Amino acid sequence: EALDVAELELLRDLLRELMTKTGASAGEVLHKAIEDYRRNCFLEEANRAFAALRKNPKAWKAEIQERKAWDAALTDGLDNK
Repeated sequence: EALDVAELELLRDLLRELMTKTGASAGEVLHKAIEDYRRNCFLEEANRAFAALRKNPKAWKAEIQERKAWDAALTDGLDNK
């Protein structure tokens, strides 16, 4: 969907404001914004998957059993120091 002139002007102004506040270039600000958005999308997807897992009693039970197995394996042969 194309942005109208008012939206483009707002984005330009926000970009300039961030450039002024941070001393970063337009490319640096945009790169950080896109990377932050990508990470946020990843975390939201992971949260949705986790919520779906918890709603499935059989799958959630298997998850808990696997965690317990890994917890035991993590301390195999290690001293508690």
